[in-house]
Amino acid sequence: MKYTVAIFPGHEVQERANSYRKRYDSHYALIQPHLKLKWPFEASDENLPAIIEQIEQIAKDTEPFELLFHKIKTFYPTNPVLFFGVQDPSSLQTLHSKLNEGPLKREEKYVFVPHLTIAQDMIEDEFHDVYGRLKMINLNLKSKIDRISLLYQLGDKTWTTHQTFLLGQK
Repeated sequence: MKYTVAIFPGHEVQERANSYRKRYDSHYALIQPHLKLKWPFEASDENLPAIIEQIEQIAKDTEPFELLFHKIKTFYPTNPVLFFGVQDPSSLQTLHSKLNEGPLKREEKYVFVPHLTIAQDMIEDEFHDVYGRLKMINLNLKSKIDRISLLYQLGDKTWTTHQTFLLGQK
């Protein structure tokens, strides 16, 4: 089965992201607005307990923190995706590093850039038009992060929560 580890930001951030996603994100119906901490990976039922134990320990060792989404950015020209950028991604980078050890260690295809996708799979002209309109917006959206989630993908490509782990709960 395919899994990933993600953070779901607070309601205000999700509402704002969805105001763009419902129009510009082809994955809008597959998963709610999130920040992916771990690229999707395959895991068997027999490997799952060790993976859950690792995530649980990482969550216990990580205190809740706040994120500030400050700008709309892009990966263009590598990938024509628009996303909410995180002002200080150090907490997310630390979590990502810890989630790439032990049973969760996997070869990664991309450098980890914390982001919340709001637009993807647009034709190039639409991408440039939308980015041209959105890149000057100063978001200033804050979200307290107090949990991470292990998700799995269903047959229809939607993602659902397998388990949620509260941060700092020793």
